Amino acid sequence: MSSRDTDCLHRFVFEHSDVRGELAHLDATWQAVLERKEYPPPVRDLLGQAIVAATLLSATIKIDGSLQLQLQGDGPLSLLLVEVTAQRTLRGLAHWDGEVPAGTLLDQVGDARLTLTIDPGSGGERYQGLVAIEKESLAATLEDYFQQSEQLATRLWLAADEERACGMLLQRLPGKSVDDEDWEHDVCLGETISADELLHLSTRDLLHRLYHEQDVRLFEAEPVSFRCTCSRERIATMLRGLGYAEVQDILEEQGNVSVNCEFCAQGYVFDPVDVERLFAAADQPEVPQTRH
Repeated sequence: MSSRDTDCLHRFVFEHSDVRGELAHLDATWQAVLERKEYPPPVRDLLGQAIVAATLLSATIKIDGSLQLQLQGDGPLSLLLVEVTAQRTLRGLAHWDGEVPAGTLLDQVGDARLTLTIDPGSGGERYQGLVAIEKESLAATLEDYFQQSEQLATRLWLAADEERACGMLLQRLPGKSVDDEDWEHDVCLGETISADELLHLSTRDLLHRLYHEQDVRLFEAEPVSFRCTCSRERIATMLRGLGYAEVQDILEEQGNVSVNCEFCAQGYVFDPVDVERLFAAADQPEVPQTRH
């Protein structure tokens, strides 16, 4: 086995303590995000932590759709948005203005809130949870969210640099009666891990380093990859939402309508003929198909 795992998500459970865990390693996936935009190191590292956190959280819920993690505030880092699908594909972006300090999360985002949105897919009802950012790190903020909104004891360890983003999650199984001593023991051992170990040890080596005296069952790894869900059809829907008059104004000013996806930098261009077809199609009543 190689010394490191790459682009994968591992689940594990403690056989005798009703505590579950997740470990995620993002390499090419993380590089694919960084290739599309250059971020200053403080923004880059926080975005990496957010992406790996969302990956870990996506494994704790059963959905066919997606999970979105969003930070929005009035600090120099004004927006951070990450999306992970049930297929473990992800994308992410950040907006900032001026110099972002390499300090605490509060220094970076100011007066802000964290929003978790779960889209179950298949036309199901979306769920959204909010928490004010009052902690000094993203991990602590997410732990606060789970304690307040879900009443689930959760601990997170997150690390990211210019090469990879990695993280570990521990959580009490919902509906189970977990001995406080067992939970505290598992968490205390988790607290001994360093960011360097998170980034460079394989899942098996990391679990052995932390929990070699316990009976831990490790499940088969799930692959994780970068993929953007943008499409020409989605951009067309967005343009219809702007309305014919506004899109015509853009055409008169620029000659065409050019839209770049912020997540993946893919460009979409609509010329005057495309626009006319776009709104003509929107005005057409649906005609049932007939067989001749």
